[in-house]
Amino acid sequence: MIDPDAEQGRLPLHTERQQGAAEHEHEQLDHISTSSETSSDDDDDIDLRQKSSEYDGHRPSLRETRSRSRTNDSLASRRRTRTRHDSTATAATTGLERTISRRDTILSAIRSRPVVNKFTHPLSHVKTSKADLVDFDGPEDPYHPLNWPMKKKIITTGVYGMVTMTATWASSSYSAGTRAVAQEFRVGIQTATLGTTLFLFGFGLGPLLWAPLSEIYGRRLAVMIPMFVAICFSFGTAVAKDLQTVMITRFFGAFFASAPVTNTGGVLGDMFTADRRVYAMAGYAMAVVAGPVLGPIVSAAVVEQPSLGWRWTEYLTGILQAVVLTIAIILIDESYPPKLLVYKARRLRHETGNWALHAKFEEWDVSLKEMARKFLVRPIQLLMTPICFLVALYASFCYGILYMQLGGIPIIFGEKRGWNPLVAELPFLCILIGAVLGSLINVLNQKRYNRAFRAAGNRPVPEQRLPAMMLGSVLFSGSQFLVGWTGPRTDIHWIVPCIGLVLLGCGFFTIFQASLNYLVDTFTLYAASAVAANTFLRSVFAGAFPLVVGPLYHNIGVGPGSSITGGFAALLIPVPFVFYIYGKRIRAKYEWSKPSVYD
Repeated sequence: MIDPDAEQGRLPLHTERQQGAAEHEHEQLDHISTSSETSSDDDDDIDLRQKSSEYDGHRPSLRETRSRSRTNDSLASRRRTRTRHDSTATAATTGLERTISRRDTILSAIRSRPVVNKFTHPLSHVKTSKADLVDFDGPEDPYHPLNWPMKKKIITTGVYGMVTMTATWASSSYSAGTRAVAQEFRVGIQTATLGTTLFLFGFGLGPLLWAPLSEIYGRRLAVMIPMFVAICFSFGTAVAKDLQTVMITRFFGAFFASAPVTNTGGVLGDMFTADRRVYAMAGYAMAVVAGPVLGPIVSAAVVEQPSLGWRWTEYLTGILQAVVLTIAIILIDESYPPKLLVYKARRLRHETGNWALHAKFEEWDVSLKEMARKFLVRPIQLLMTPICFLVALYASFCYGILYMQLGGIPIIFGEKRGWNPLVAELPFLCILIGAVLGSLINVLNQKRYNRAFRAAGNRPVPEQRLPAMMLGSVLFSGSQFLVGWTGPRTDIHWIVPCIGLVLLGCGFFTIFQASLNYLVDTFTLYAASAVAANTFLRSVFAGAFPLVVGPLYHNIGVGPGSSITGGFAALLIPVPFVFYIYGKRIRAKYEWSKPSVYD
């Protein structure tokens, strides 16, 4: 059959299409700059009125995305066509040449990924300019967490504090049911106490993961998701059929519940400047202390009820965590500034159609090596410096003594004084009262610190954090002797050892908060690593001390046992005094702390 096109002197239809495609391809390659200018003009016409909308820190909704996508359909279609033709031309020139890329890995082979050439684009050699970077609109930008309304800051701090309290609550609520656990599973008291120890060990390991994740995915996700998993493990402990299930769920419950304990400090750093952060830190530290103090009291009341038992201490913990987490999900916004800029850039891209707009944070290619160095290797390196080692050791020792009271107070007031199990837990409230007094001391010291801060040109002065710690060190050591030698004696009124516990709580709080602030001010550029080192060390101490207190008090007595821990506390009293006098000179000698020395 004769082709009618050939009869009329025309090329066949498919040939005409091929030539037309080729001409179109060359036209696209020759006039990319013209096309870019045209697309920029088109971008400016896309709903300019949306530019005036406020940025709320959230991703665009699905409805907004679809609406903007329909508006930009023609522009996106043209870009896809140009990209497809450019890719075809590039593939034709590269032929079968193979370039090794990150896809050529063992995982790629397992997943049977096809071998592809190196990804290219005609504009891949053109770097984006600084004009394409999205940043805050000046230092007073209300979108920046530092400029949030005070009401929002208070709500955020309070809710994060409540989430943190439920996490530390879980660490101590188990202790009231230790004896019941031992009886049900037919093991010794020391073996059942491992439920508390393993929980605290999980508290120490968790921050090594959640701290870096908060700097990649933001504070909110790095707290909410792990806490949801922790709730599941709390209920898992409640329904456990054997002891090993109890231990496993306790450990992993702590591993995930450590996320708010780790990242809440970062949230406060996002919202408050150094001269005001101590007030927020006081509230956060109160939440850290309130959990271990209130947990045993409520759990003791639950265990006393025959119809409830020790399992309901875990049910109650899971319910409390679930309620608070639900409130947090509703009320809390993201506060990590780099992540907020990612949301802002994403929203601008959809509103303007300018897909070159991006945040600096989006240029960061997350490196596992970098994260490991920052949160695994560097904390060990910092512990090799005298300031980080001694301050973290002191704070960790105090944290261990606090958890030591989970076993010590029931022995003193329950076994020695003969109080019933619920009443014997009430002296924990004395530690909470002492923590409130300690927070007041830190607030008063903050006024002194603010004067030094302004005199130094609005720069941190680490040594001015230490006066409160000096007072707390004396109170902390003396209180242990007072509690140890008056607590077991029934001829001495019970108020005397309770006063000792108030002093213990006051000393602990001043040391704990001042040491944390001192580490942050000293290792300014490496504060996250310093806090990670402190968190890991203190959890190791806190996990070990509950195992020690029972044999220690039963074998050598409460008085001599308290004298041992009080003696160690006395040996650490010079630490804040030495660093107050020689701290600046010591900081200047080490590369990690040298940036905090300004003259």
